[in-house]
Amino acid sequence: MRPTFLLALALLLGIAAPAPARPLRLVALGDSLTAGYLLPADAAFPAQLQRALQARGFDVEIANAGVSGDTSSGALERLDWALGGECDGVLVEIGANDMLRGTDPALTRQNIEAILARLRSRNIPAFLAGMRAAPNLGPEYAAKFDAIYPDLAKKYDAAFYPFFLDGVAGRPERQLPDGMHPNREGVAIIVAGILPEVTAWLERVQKK
Repeated sequence: MRPTFLLALALLLGIAAPAPARPLRLVALGDSLTAGYLLPADAAFPAQLQRALQARGFDVEIANAGVSGDTSSGALERLDWALGGECDGVLVEIGANDMLRGTDPALTRQNIEAILARLRSRNIPAFLAGMRAAPNLGPEYAAKFDAIYPDLAKKYDAAFYPFFLDGVAGRPERQLPDGMHPNREGVAIIVAGILPEVTAWLERVQKK
């Protein structure tokens, strides 16, 4: 049969053409480090990561659900709202403000665990970015806080990157004048560091 005849027959019978594949929709849930504190929108972590992934051939959109000043408690409270409609995966970067406020690590652990548990209950893959305690909080606090992330990543089978600020912390030239938040170059360093892990994670997500 001629292709034109087959097409006409399909239209006559009401056979719909297959819908085009939509981009993977990811949500970056976090605090000011995700939101892009004092940076233009295109310099924030989700935007830079999206461009880096697209350059590697991933059809992906990353929603910026970072809120400056947010804690793990706040992130948990707004999780369902942040996820919105269709969501193929969530990058979780939270806990720095808990640490800076000296919040009991047990509470931070409880909140992040609740976030990961809720994502698992909805069959949404999670990627957890770790944080480390500042030295001035002492070794006991640091031991409890730093252990939160690898412990929970293992428990919930989440993809894991040990330290979100790797390559930026302690590097003034990659930070804003406040000495805490990354500048545009700092965000690029974060993206370069985390990209291999995110890429491997997305390859697994696409196979599901």
